Amino acid sequence: MDVRDAIDQISAIRTQLARTERLKSLRAVPVALSGALALLAAGAQSLWIQEPATEPVRYLLLWVGAAAISGLAASMEVARRAHASRSELGVANVRLAVEQFAPCTVAGAIVTAVIALRHAELLWLLPGLWQLLFGLGNLAAHRLLPSPAFAIGAFYLITGSICLLLGDGALQPWAMGLPFAGGQGALAAILWWQQERPVGPAATEHLR
Repeated sequence: MDVRDAIDQISAIRTQLARTERLKSLRAVPVALSGALALLAAGAQSLWIQEPATEPVRYLLLWVGAAAISGLAASMEVARRAHASRSELGVANVRLAVEQFAPCTVAGAIVTAVIALRHAELLWLLPGLWQLLFGLGNLAAHRLLPSPAFAIGAFYLITGSICLLLGDGALQPWAMGLPFAGGQGALAAILWWQQERPVGPAATEHLR
């Protein structure tokens, strides 16, 4: 066995270990923040964008902006904790999560760009498609999260399907706000309960 083969085997073992570990650098606070931003965006839409079908640019700026802020906050927290841990396995875990979630993100960006630039009359499709793709991303990465998180991915598939059935009604602010607030809030609760809440002696000390 030469050096290259040994390196390849070590890399494969590290990747396999990453697949069996949870993404502990993803924390409840930034996930909960994304749910809160969804509610704020829904409120802003109800006040300032009365007819999204006739104001597609403002609608897209609002929701894509909210998604970008949420994604940036979560990514910064994950990167900070992965760097602070100085764990090669933790870094491999983050890389694996990105690889699993990225295809759905790229697909969402492509669909959004095509509808925004060429088919604005199909704007009503985006809320459902966004939720479906986000659900698929969650399902793809669910092995890196606590096991109950699988239900969150399934939840987004259901809400996305309902939005597609609503037709133009999917452009109502709460068709986006409520599913993302509920889904992200539930995921934040799962992360806190499974990975962050104090247990044992640490819990006693935390309560003092």
